[in-house]
Amino acid sequence: MKPLDIDKVLDELTITEKIELLSGTDFWHTKAIPRLNIPAIRTTDGPNGARGTRFFNGVPAACFPCGTAMGATWDTELMRKAGELMGEEVRAKGAHVLLGPTVNIQRSPLGGRGFESFSEDPTLSGTIAAAVIQGVQFKGVAATIKHFVCNDQEHERMGVNAIITDRALREIYLKPFQIVQRDAKPKAVMTAYNKVNGVHASESKKLITDILRTEWGFDGCIMSDWFGVYSASEAVKAGLDLEMPGPPRLRGEQLMIAINGQKLSTHEVDKCVRNVLNLVNLGIASGVPENAPEGKLDTPETAALLKRVAESSIVLLKNEKSVLPFSKEKTIAVIGPNAKHAAYSGGGSANLRPYYTTTPYDAIKAVASRPIYYALGSASFVTLPQLGGRLKTSKGKKGCTMRFYRDSPKVKDREVLEEIVIDNTFAFLADWSHPDIEGDLFYAELEGTLEPEEDGAWEFGIAVRGTAQLFVDGKLVVDNLTCQRRGDSFFGSGTVEERGSIELKAGKKYRILVQFGSAPTSNYKLAAGVAPMNGGGINFGGFQKIDPEVELQKAVELAKKVDQVVVCAGLNSDIESEGFDRPNMDHPPHLDALISAICATNSNTTVVLQSGTPVSTTWASAAPAILQAWYGGNEAGTAIASVLFGDTNPSGKLSLSYPLRVEDNPAYLSFRSDRGRVLYGEDVYVGYRWYEKIQREVRWNFGHGLSYTTFQFSKLRVRAHQAADSLEVEVWVKNTGGRAGEQVVQVYVSQGSPGVGRPVKELRGFEKVAVEKGGNELVKIKMSLRYACSWWDEVRDAWVMEAGPYKVLLGDSSQGGFLEKEFEVEKTEWWSGV
Repeated sequence: MKPLDIDKVLDELTITEKIELLSGTDFWHTKAIPRLNIPAIRTTDGPNGARGTRFFNGVPAACFPCGTAMGATWDTELMRKAGELMGEEVRAKGAHVLLGPTVNIQRSPLGGRGFESFSEDPTLSGTIAAAVIQGVQFKGVAATIKHFVCNDQEHERMGVNAIITDRALREIYLKPFQIVQRDAKPKAVMTAYNKVNGVHASESKKLITDILRTEWGFDGCIMSDWFGVYSASEAVKAGLDLEMPGPPRLRGEQLMIAINGQKLSTHEVDKCVRNVLNLVNLGIASGVPENAPEGKLDTPETAALLKRVAESSIVLLKNEKSVLPFSKEKTIAVIGPNAKHAAYSGGGSANLRPYYTTTPYDAIKAVASRPIYYALGSASFVTLPQLGGRLKTSKGKKGCTMRFYRDSPKVKDREVLEEIVIDNTFAFLADWSHPDIEGDLFYAELEGTLEPEEDGAWEFGIAVRGTAQLFVDGKLVVDNLTCQRRGDSFFGSGTVEERGSIELKAGKKYRILVQFGSAPTSNYKLAAGVAPMNGGGINFGGFQKIDPEVELQKAVELAKKVDQVVVCAGLNSDIESEGFDRPNMDHPPHLDALISAICATNSNTTVVLQSGTPVSTTWASAAPAILQAWYGGNEAGTAIASVLFGDTNPSGKLSLSYPLRVEDNPAYLSFRSDRGRVLYGEDVYVGYRWYEKIQREVRWNFGHGLSYTTFQFSKLRVRAHQAADSLEVEVWVKNTGGRAGEQVVQVYVSQGSPGVGRPVKELRGFEKVAVEKGGNELVKIKMSLRYACSWWDEVRDAWVMEAGPYKVLLGDSSQGGFLEKEFEVEKTEWWSGV
């Protein structure tokens, strides 16, 4: 198909068609105008991989490690390759636009979507994001950097006003977007839900037109977050091109009224239409057909790259007496709630249906030479585990049968509209449709057989956007229909999980039946500012009731009998998810007690933490070895096993600080909405900048990460060239240990006599280098001198690089043993742009 002649098309479009082009038609597609050969463009979530067009029962996809894990690689070359695979996945899903990556700053460990973002530091975040975007767009599809800007919490995210100084906005929160625009030129930007200094981001002329387009030169398409448009003409005037999803809630007729009332000019509409058509032309150039079928790239090459990324992200936090790597020849116990659970992703729009998952238990068992022993030790779920893996259909298939109906269960002999088999018991149906259903009202049944392995009480639970009841052999066990309570499920639009229990017998087959009504059947009110998600959804699960003390003692007794122990702890998608923030940094109940008890029992214990943001580790001093393994995507378990046994030498570095307590975090007193506003009171002192400025001890500092070998830096050279806007750093990296490994050279810059209060030092460049045993590698890092030295001058409304002395501090973490070298900026310079 030929690219559109945009000027010609603009002349031929009617005003109605132009308005139609400024919003989607459904959850994922833009408007097609067949008479002018304008095809629809398909978008797809998201930051962890390309899901495709279905939240529910979609085509499986490659699940990448979460954002903080990718940030922890500190590896731009690898991230570009990961981006290329993401681009191929987008094409495989018949899509043209990837809705990612996420580059919001992790100002607090409690942010519900913190796992999606790369770092607390704007330089690391922007540089990693730029590498990913370069890879994605190399494959001919568009990347969408998001969320522009300050979407750093979930609490009241659609209305909260982020009150922030211009200096903090520029130096911390806008900086990663600025770096990406300079280095990768993304084709699309997604605005944030929230307000910034009193104006919603989606209708902020200052952010969209003045900064992004005029100052930085962005020439792509600016779209809203889903349901993140709150005005018609105001958003168009600000420069928001595309309202998503469709059909439009605020555009359409309202824009026509605004034009007729001369609140809005056709010239302003045309500017937005032009940007949408440029995106359409990109879709045409990609060669991906309109409405293409969705496919898979589940290949050995895909698996190998996902494994490499997951391995590169794992951070060795502690390794006393060289407990790690473990021996495959010795006995090993795998203990903990994440041992047989694949914690591959956080929750929300970043989640997807993976090609497969790997658990630590299975991966360790696959490579160990001796038998593997297991104990649960403690449960960590907030909602009861999904039952898809435990249920069987009437034909013996894994999973359950789901039937859709037009009528409620009260209608006798109602017609089945669709029948499918699903392999899990979570169904988010916001984008489900059927030609015989008008509107959002429909019903469904989910049915399967459960055969317990032991006698005992089972607990079942349902969270729903809509209504639901669960029956076991015809007996009502869970009622989430007659009395409903609003909760955090389904992006904040659903209920709490209602539970019920029943005694079951081992070996007996029980019929599990769930009757579901879609969102319009709900009998509770949505919280203010929550997107309706009108199709609704259901999540039901079950688990045999356990006694925490009994499970802990079983684990302790097992730990006494083996040579080595792995405790698989951390969080999961129940706890870290879009739609809500964490209330604290704690582990689930009983898990800290389990870790402490196992560490006291066996001196060869390693704790593997899986989370996207920090968890409380009060037991850290007692644990011989600790790995931060994040949410590792498809290959999470395999990567953990590879590092545990030393097949891979860990090289990850923390992409955020690990505080001792949540109270130590700089945003502690100003996180969450306080009657509609949140004050960014820490100003520019985010993350390590705060801890260093007030000399507050942390558990593990930003950039920290150990190896199974050792490295030494020497012969630091620094050259500053103001006229060329260049700061060049060179250092030799020697591997002084007993095996090959990778080291991250981290370059921080400190100003000698700043005209304002500044952080002690700030990350300005980095490079990951592989060094053979006994080898010595020269590392060269070239940075923009302006970016390395400048701060935002609110008086001049510009960046300023002050004349005077500066210092490069080069190390392997923000608190590493630094090599230092001074350099000079000859004259003060104000500047703007990228």
